[in-house]
Formats: sequence, structure tokens, C-alpha cells
Amino acid sequence: QLDDVRERGEPLALLWASEDTIYGRFGYGMASQCAEVSIPRQHSAFARPVEREGSLRIVDAEEALKLFPRVWDAVRRKTPGMLGRSRAWWEFRILFEVPGSGEGAGPKRYVVLERDGRPEGYAIYRHHTKWTEGTADSDLQVVEAIALDGRPTAELWRYLLDVDWAVRTTASLLPLDHALWWLLASPRYMKPRVGDGLWVRLVDVGEALSAREYPADGAIVLDVIDEFCPWNAGRWRLSDGKAKRTTANAQLRLDVSALGCAYLGAFSFSGLVRGGRVEELRRGAAARADAMFAAERAPWCPEIF
Repeated sequence: QLDDVRERGEPLALLWASEDTIYGRFGYGMASQCAEVSIPRQHSAFARPVEREGSLRIVDAEEALKLFPRVWDAVRRKTPGMLGRSRAWWEFRILFEVPGSGEGAGPKRYVVLERDGRPEGYAIYRHHTKWTEGTADSDLQVVEAIALDGRPTAELWRYLLDVDWAVRTTASLLPLDHALWWLLASPRYMKPRVGDGLWVRLVDVGEALSAREYPADGAIVLDVIDEFCPWNAGRWRLSDGKAKRTTANAQLRLDVSALGCAYLGAFSFSGLVRGGRVEELRRGAAARADAMFAAERAPWCPEIF
């Protein structure tokens, strides 16, 4: 796989790990985390009430194919880890209803949030109806909920939490900094379960580091260890957004998998030093690298591929 990636000239490989210990052996690093939540209806109130300004309506898959990608692309441009989707990807993977794929839940429902005729959010969900001792014990399963920051996100989730005939609303693959932490009056009742998300493998260290944007100026010399892809091994100087080979003294020494952990900004070099995954060779180097690699928001990939 990695040879094929390199031959295509792609600097990165990303995946979801079926078993984490496998991919770490080949230079992949856990580069994001995600949360699974279950919100009881009785604890779904917002800390501050939200008056709806947009309009919400159910649409069919054909209309969703026209509207949803516009929201996705707007959010994707601001979010590390989100992928581009082709029309075929939308049509045959996201919106297509595979027979039996609901595992007992109802069909996919598509809702769009609009303001002044422009889509600002959308959700795909299923209603999993269950009965316990003659009483409805149903789940609203959120497959995907994407909206612009601020009010659109709040309005979309208020809709999802208020759908009738749902005792709880469940969702998975949420970023750890999701707005629900601040929207809900009692976020502890979400009972989040945190797991690993995207794993990143730098196939071409120089190209991968040079392709990334950096919020802070600075320079750092990394001594990269890469036994599986030896063409990456050695010292790299990252400065002005470009990484080049260097003979300068290294300031941080790390395995390529640790560099993958830090690549999207989810984990700091200082944290990796404390965890024994990075060796700081010059005082202050980890803090400088932290500032250079910082991300405004947590990396997020809302689907497993």
C-alpha cells in the first residue's frame, strides 16, 4: 500500500484502524479522536434557548444531492481531517439506501436547514423504534449532522433533539470540541465514549510537511526515524512552511508515527514528549513546534472509510 501511495506521488496515507497495534507498526499515528454520545430526551435542554431563524424541511435524496455538498464543502475548508467528496461518493455512499443497512432502524431521513434560501446545515438520521413493556423506547440515530458554526449548528441540533417519539438521540464520530458541550445545559448526560479517529502516515515527510499550513512562524529541526520507509529517515528543517533536508543539529527526535499524531494538530509535541513518544533535544523545541502545528479546531472526519 505505501509503495503504491509513493508511486502515485501522494505524500500522505490516512485510514481508520481496525486494530491500532497493526498500523502503528507501519508508521501510522493516531491523529484524531472522536466521541460517541447518547443524549436522553429529559436532559436535552439547551443552556440558553435558541429561537429558530432558519427553516428546516425534509427533502428526498435527489434534492439532498444538490444541497448537502454545499454545506459540507463550506465546513470542510475550515476543518482538518475532512475529506473531499465526489458526486458519485455522495450519491452511492452517503445518500444511497443499501437494503438492510439500517440494522433494524428505519430508512434514512434527510433534513436541510436554510436561511434566505441558502443551505446552512443538514442532517441524515434514522428512527430506530423499540418497545419496552408497552412503552416506546426509541432512538433517533444521527448518521451525519453538518452545519455552519454558531446558530446553524445550534438550530440543527435543536431540531434533532426535539423529533417526536425518540427517548434518546445517539450520534458517533463527533469531534471532541463539538458545540454540544456548550449547547447542552447538562452535557455530562451525553456520557461520551472517546475512541481513536483518523490515523495518519507521512509517506513523504518533506512533501507532507510542506503541504500543511502553519499558524505561527518559526523553525524546527526534526530527526525522523522511519524504519519501514527509510527514504524519510534523517533530519528535516521546517521553516516558512517548507521542509527540507538539513545537516543542522536536531531539536526533536521522533518516530514517523509520532509525527503523524501531531500532523493534524490534535496532539501537541509537548504531550508526546511527556508520553515518551518524542525526545526533546533542545529546551523549548517542543513548545515552539506546538505553536507551529496548532490547529484552530479539533480534526474531524465524520465518516469511516
